[in-house]
Amino acid sequence: MSPNDKSFQAAAASADWKNAPGFYEILTDEPGKNSWPITGATFILMHKTQPDAGQGKRGAEVFRLGLPDGDAMALELDYIPMPDDVVKLVQSAWKSQIKDPSGKGICEERGVGPLEGLE
Repeated sequence: MSPNDKSFQAAAASADWKNAPGFYEILTDEPGKNSWPITGATFILMHKTQPDAGQGKRGAEVFRLGLPDGDAMALELDYIPMPDDVVKLVQSAWKSQIKDPSGKGICEERGVGPLEGLE
C-alpha cells in the first residue's frame, strides 16, 4: 500500500463519523486493509446560532456547494472528497443544528440564497 487518493479515501470511509461528536475524528489507524494509517481531515467550524442569519446562510451555501459537487475541485487542490454517506451526515447536522437567533434553521433547503458579497 502507498499513500494515495484511494488509501486516504479508504481511511475516511472507514471512520466512525456517525458517532464522532461534532464529526471530530482522528484518522489514524482506521480499519480496513486499504486504509492509509495516517490521514487527516480538514474541518469547517460554524456557530450553532448564527448572529446574522443572512451571513450564516451565505457561508453555509458556500460549503454546501462544495460538498456534493466539489469532488473534482477537491482532487485538483490535492484534497480528498468526503465519502457520500459522510456528506449526508454533515448536511443533516447542518439542517438540524445551524440556526438563526430566533431558533429557525438556516440550512433547510438546497440553494439557501444568493452569494452576494462573496465574489
